[in-house]
Amino acid sequence: MLNRRRALKGSLAALGTLAAPFGVRAQGKPPVKVRYSEVVHSILYAPAYVAMAKAYFADAGLDVAMTTAQGGDKAVAAMLTNSADIALLGPEAAIYVQNSDSPTKIPIFCGLTATDGFMLVGRDPVDHFDWQQLKGHQILALRPGSTPDLFLEAALRQNGIDPRSDVTLVNNIAVPARVGSWLAGQNQYAIFIEPDASQLEHDGKAHILASIGETVGLADYTAFAATDKYIHDHPDIVQSWTDAIHRAQLWTAAAPTSEIVGVLVQYFPGISVEALTAGVEHYRRLKIWKTSPVIEPPAFERFQDILVQGKVLEPNKRVKFDDLILTTFANKAK
Repeated sequence: MLNRRRALKGSLAALGTLAAPFGVRAQGKPPVKVRYSEVVHSILYAPAYVAMAKAYFADAGLDVAMTTAQGGDKAVAAMLTNSADIALLGPEAAIYVQNSDSPTKIPIFCGLTATDGFMLVGRDPVDHFDWQQLKGHQILALRPGSTPDLFLEAALRQNGIDPRSDVTLVNNIAVPARVGSWLAGQNQYAIFIEPDASQLEHDGKAHILASIGETVGLADYTAFAATDKYIHDHPDIVQSWTDAIHRAQLWTAAAPTSEIVGVLVQYFPGISVEALTAGVEHYRRLKIWKTSPVIEPPAFERFQDILVQGKVLEPNKRVKFDDLILTTFANKAK
């Protein structure tokens, strides 16, 4: 593993001689196919859709084929079985692999979101929400050990609620079935990502009570990763990807909400323009979309704090920042 790590760092050092101004690198070359797996489908990942819709990936010489994994564990499996080249996932998945016996590791090379994008919703409107209202109730959560579940638990603890004894977290509903489960009347509270949260509220089926990310604070939540072998063999592709994402981040930060919605509507058929608009405005207000692909050590350490508190990471198994986060690509893009 040490030799592989040294080889990877060597290839990154060599990248400096390969890097060229944006657009020049791709000139005259056929596009390179990249199999991309997003963890779930959400406007939380708006800059990635912007990079596709506005041809930023294409300008960088990349032909991106996107699939949705429906979970960080499935996104990891896609990379480890060579059915995906690059994946968007929560850092916890990469940390678990880093601590595993797998000879293949999945370093993170580009950040996308600054914190959790899930909204806590309830069935009834509340004038002044108090987290203590959740005690004794069921909350529709996600898979145990997943990023959304861990951030929900952290938000509960910060508000004096023991997620193990004061509430019941319902973790056995698959991602594609969660909205249907809620509409069927199951559970009193739930967490939903955008645009589902705003669509449910728009339809009068739920009421947004709080933002999990705003409650927990900054802790890089989703990022792009690839296997160490893929990064070693294709540093130019990884750099081009990061360049395109950064370009999309800057556009998303500056564009009017209506233009962002105009990009997203093609990726979310069946979602109303009103719900997309509300979701975009939520994320803009909360500053959840990063404006730079750079991941800073404090945000990564805060993320690991949440894993330790959630008892899915032993304190002595914390991963060193430099062992998992490759800063070369983001720093060049920035």
